[in-house]
Formats: sequence, C-alpha cells, structure tokens
Amino acid sequence: MTRKAINFSQKFGLFDEQWAPKVVAEMNDYQFKIVKLCGDFVWHDHKDTDETFIVIEGYLRIDFRDGSVNISKGEMYVVPKGVEHKPYAKDEVKLLLIEPRGVLNTGDEAVSERTAENDVWI
Repeated sequence: MTRKAINFSQKFGLFDEQWAPKVVAEMNDYQFKIVKLCGDFVWHDHKDTDETFIVIEGYLRIDFRDGSVNISKGEMYVVPKGVEHKPYAKDEVKLLLIEPRGVLNTGDEAVSERTAENDVWI
C-alpha cells in the first residue's frame, strides 16, 4: 500500500470552478471536501448535521438571521444543525468542509437526490 499525504495546494490547483466541493478524503461516514468560493451563496440549513468550515486561504463571512461570524485563514467555525446560514466571500476563499457523506452543498434536499456516488473526488 502506498501512503501519501494530501497536499491542499496541489488539490486546489486541479480545479477553477467555485461553489463546487471536491472530496479529498473520507473518515468513517464523514467527507473532507475542498471548495473555492467567491460572492454570495443562498440561505440554507442542514436539518440533520452540523457543518464545519475551515479557512485554508482567504476570508469568509457566514451570515445568520441574527448576525454573522468572520473566519480568517487558519480558523474554523461549526454551524450547528438546523441553523440557517449564508456564506459570503468578497474575494476568493479556499475552504475545507467536513460533512457526513451525501450532504447537499446547498442544504436543500429538494434540489436533487444526491448520494455518495455523485460526489466528485480529486
């Protein structure tokens, strides 16, 4: 078996699209996803799971109906399950997301029937 560390810089260099998470690893039923963001996302929540945002590069603001949180490079924030939120990045930000396998990136399960088979691995 070949063992190799995951290099975030190398992985981020493999794609340009934004708001399209890519799976880089799994642990038990959780996936580690990298994503590039810029601009405003939609209001959404995740009824059954928390969502972890770890900023690798840049600056992210997560808006809530009653305020916001700012997350800089090297910081993380966990949005509790069921809490409506809206990520925003003035300039491009690179994130690591940690979520259970199969979670919709929009948080809206009515959008599509997403399964682990639909996840993009890089």
